[in-house]
Amino acid sequence: MVASSKVAFSMDAVKSTAWRKTLTIVLAFWLSASLLLDLVIMPSLAASGMLIQPDFVPAGYGIFWIFNRIELVCAAIVVTGLLIQQVSNSSDRMTQSVRLSLLMLSATLVCTYFVSPQMSSLGVHLNWFEPVVNVPAEMNQLHGSYWVLEAMKVTIGGILLNWQLDLSSKPN
Repeated sequence: MVASSKVAFSMDAVKSTAWRKTLTIVLAFWLSASLLLDLVIMPSLAASGMLIQPDFVPAGYGIFWIFNRIELVCAAIVVTGLLIQQVSNSSDRMTQSVRLSLLMLSATLVCTYFVSPQMSSLGVHLNWFEPVVNVPAEMNQLHGSYWVLEAMKVTIGGILLNWQLDLSSKPN
Protein backbone atom coordinates (compact mmCIF):
# COMPACT_ATOMS: atom_id res chain seq x y z
CA MET A 1 0.00 0.00 0.00
CA VAL A 2 2.82 2.40 0.83
CA ALA A 3 4.66 1.66 -2.41
CA SER A 4 1.58 2.42 -4.48
CA SER A 5 1.11 5.80 -2.80
CA LYS A 6 4.72 6.69 -3.62
CA VAL A 7 4.15 5.72 -7.22
CA ALA A 8 0.97 7.79 -7.33
CA PHE A 9 2.77 10.74 -5.77
CA SER A 10 5.65 10.55 -8.23
CA MET A 11 3.20 10.29 -11.14
CA ASP A 12 1.43 13.44 -9.85
CA ALA A 13 4.80 15.19 -9.69
CA VAL A 14 5.60 14.11 -13.25
CA LYS A 15 2.20 15.30 -14.49
CA SER A 16 2.60 18.60 -12.64
CA THR A 17 6.07 19.15 -14.11
CA ALA A 18 4.83 18.32 -17.60
CA TRP A 19 1.94 20.78 -17.25
CA ARG A 20 4.27 23.49 -15.92
CA LYS A 21 6.52 23.06 -18.95
CA THR A 22 3.54 23.02 -21.30
CA LEU A 23 2.06 26.14 -19.72
CA THR A 24 5.38 27.95 -19.84
CA ILE A 25 5.82 27.14 -23.54
CA VAL A 26 2.22 28.02 -24.45
CA LEU A 27 2.25 31.30 -22.50
CA ALA A 28 5.62 32.30 -23.99
CA PHE A 29 4.39 31.46 -27.50
CA TRP A 30 1.09 33.31 -26.99
CA LEU A 31 2.75 36.43 -25.61
CA SER A 32 5.45 36.53 -28.27
CA ALA A 33 2.94 35.97 -31.08
CA SER A 34 0.67 38.72 -29.74
CA LEU A 35 3.53 41.16 -29.39
CA LEU A 36 4.83 40.27 -32.86
CA LEU A 37 1.44 40.88 -34.43
CA ASP A 38 0.69 44.06 -32.46
CA LEU A 39 4.12 45.68 -32.42
CA VAL A 40 5.74 44.48 -35.66
CA ILE A 41 3.31 43.16 -38.28
CA MET A 42 0.43 45.63 -37.96
CA PRO A 43 2.66 48.75 -37.66
CA SER A 44 4.65 47.52 -40.70
CA LEU A 45 1.45 47.11 -42.68
CA ALA A 46 0.33 50.58 -41.60
CA ALA A 47 3.67 52.17 -42.49
CA SER A 48 3.65 50.57 -45.94
CA GLY A 49 0.13 51.86 -46.65
CA MET A 50 -1.46 48.42 -46.76
CA LEU A 51 -4.16 49.31 -44.22
CA ILE A 52 -5.74 51.88 -46.55
CA GLN A 53 -5.89 49.54 -49.55
CA PRO A 54 -9.46 48.52 -50.44
CA ASP A 55 -8.57 44.81 -50.37
CA PHE A 56 -7.03 44.92 -46.92
CA VAL A 57 -10.27 44.29 -44.99
CA PRO A 58 -10.71 40.67 -46.16
CA ALA A 59 -6.97 40.01 -45.85
CA GLY A 60 -6.84 41.60 -42.38
CA TYR A 61 -9.86 39.65 -41.24
CA GLY A 62 -8.22 36.47 -42.54
CA ILE A 63 -5.08 37.21 -40.52
CA PHE A 64 -7.07 37.90 -37.37
CA TRP A 65 -9.42 34.94 -37.95
CA ILE A 66 -6.47 32.56 -37.89
CA PHE A 67 -4.67 34.35 -35.07
CA ASN A 68 -7.79 34.52 -32.88
CA ARG A 69 -8.35 30.77 -33.26
CA ILE A 70 -4.74 30.11 -32.26
CA GLU A 71 -5.31 32.34 -29.23
CA LEU A 72 -8.41 30.34 -28.31
CA VAL A 73 -6.42 27.11 -28.40
CA CYS A 74 -3.70 28.69 -26.25
CA ALA A 75 -6.31 30.02 -23.80
CA ALA A 76 -7.95 26.59 -23.54
CA ILE A 77 -4.58 24.93 -22.85
CA VAL A 78 -3.70 27.53 -20.21
CA VAL A 79 -7.05 27.23 -18.41
CA THR A 80 -6.91 23.42 -18.54
CA GLY A 81 -3.32 23.27 -17.32
CA LEU A 82 -3.95 25.65 -14.46
CA LEU A 83 -7.07 23.73 -13.40
CA ILE A 84 -5.03 20.52 -13.37
CA GLN A 85 -2.30 22.22 -11.36
CA GLN A 86 -4.86 23.56 -8.91
CA VAL A 87 -6.06 20.03 -8.16
CA SER A 88 -2.59 19.03 -6.99
CA ASN A 89 -1.67 22.41 -5.46
CA SER A 90 -4.64 24.27 -4.00
CA SER A 91 -2.89 27.51 -3.03
CA ASP A 92 -4.19 31.08 -3.18
CA ARG A 93 -1.82 31.86 -6.05
CA MET A 94 -3.09 28.87 -8.03
CA THR A 95 -6.71 29.96 -7.50
CA GLN A 96 -5.75 33.46 -8.63
CA SER A 97 -3.99 31.96 -11.67
CA VAL A 98 -7.13 30.11 -12.69
CA ARG A 99 -9.21 33.29 -12.33
CA LEU A 100 -6.72 35.28 -14.39
CA SER A 101 -6.62 32.60 -17.09
CA LEU A 102 -10.42 32.67 -17.28
CA LEU A 103 -10.23 36.44 -17.70
CA MET A 104 -7.74 35.94 -20.56
CA LEU A 105 -10.06 33.38 -22.13
CA SER A 106 -12.98 35.81 -21.84
CA ALA A 107 -10.99 38.61 -23.47
CA THR A 108 -9.96 36.25 -26.28
CA LEU A 109 -13.58 35.20 -26.83
CA VAL A 110 -14.68 38.85 -27.01
CA CYS A 111 -11.93 39.67 -29.52
CA THR A 112 -12.66 36.56 -31.61
CA TYR A 113 -16.43 36.67 -31.75
CA PHE A 114 -17.25 40.36 -31.33
CA VAL A 115 -14.46 42.88 -31.91
CA SER A 116 -12.77 41.36 -34.99
CA PRO A 117 -16.00 40.60 -36.89
CA GLN A 118 -17.41 44.05 -36.06
CA MET A 119 -14.24 45.78 -37.22
CA SER A 120 -14.29 43.74 -40.41
CA SER A 121 -17.92 44.55 -41.12
CA LEU A 122 -17.32 48.27 -40.58
CA GLY A 123 -14.32 48.20 -42.89
CA VAL A 124 -16.07 46.52 -45.79
CA HIS A 125 -16.94 49.06 -48.45
CA LEU A 126 -20.00 47.73 -50.25
CA ASN A 127 -20.65 50.51 -52.76
CA TRP A 128 -17.80 50.48 -55.26
CA PHE A 129 -19.04 53.62 -57.00
CA GLU A 130 -18.62 55.84 -53.93
CA PRO A 131 -15.12 56.51 -52.61
CA VAL A 132 -14.36 55.86 -48.96
CA VAL A 133 -14.11 59.25 -47.29
CA ASN A 134 -13.19 58.49 -43.68
CA VAL A 135 -13.10 55.79 -41.04
CA PRO A 136 -16.38 55.37 -39.12
CA ALA A 137 -16.31 56.54 -35.49
CA GLU A 138 -17.35 53.05 -34.36
CA MET A 139 -14.13 51.69 -35.87
CA ASN A 140 -12.06 53.91 -33.59
CA GLN A 141 -14.07 52.71 -30.58
CA LEU A 142 -13.53 49.09 -31.62
CA HIS A 143 -9.81 49.71 -32.08
CA GLY A 144 -9.73 51.17 -28.57
CA SER A 145 -11.59 48.13 -27.21
CA TYR A 146 -9.21 45.82 -29.03
CA TRP A 147 -6.15 47.55 -27.58
CA VAL A 148 -7.56 47.49 -24.04
CA LEU A 149 -8.33 43.77 -24.33
CA GLU A 150 -4.94 43.09 -25.91
CA ALA A 151 -3.10 45.01 -23.16
CA MET A 152 -5.09 43.07 -20.57
CA LYS A 153 -4.20 39.72 -22.21
CA VAL A 154 -0.51 40.58 -22.46
CA THR A 155 -0.35 41.85 -18.86
CA ILE A 156 -2.16 38.82 -17.44
CA GLY A 157 -0.15 36.49 -19.66
CA GLY A 158 3.07 38.05 -18.38
CA ILE A 159 1.94 37.60 -14.78
CA LEU A 160 0.98 33.96 -15.38
CA LEU A 161 4.23 33.25 -17.23
CA ASN A 162 6.20 34.80 -14.36
CA TRP A 163 4.32 32.64 -11.84
CA GLN A 164 4.92 29.52 -13.96
CA LEU A 165 8.63 30.30 -14.14
CA ASP A 166 8.62 30.77 -10.35
CA LEU A 167 6.99 27.36 -9.93
CA SER A 168 9.43 25.77 -12.36
CA SER A 169 12.43 27.07 -10.42
CA LYS A 170 11.16 25.48 -7.19
CA PRO A 171 11.65 21.75 -6.59
CA ASN A 172 8.52 19.57 -6.52
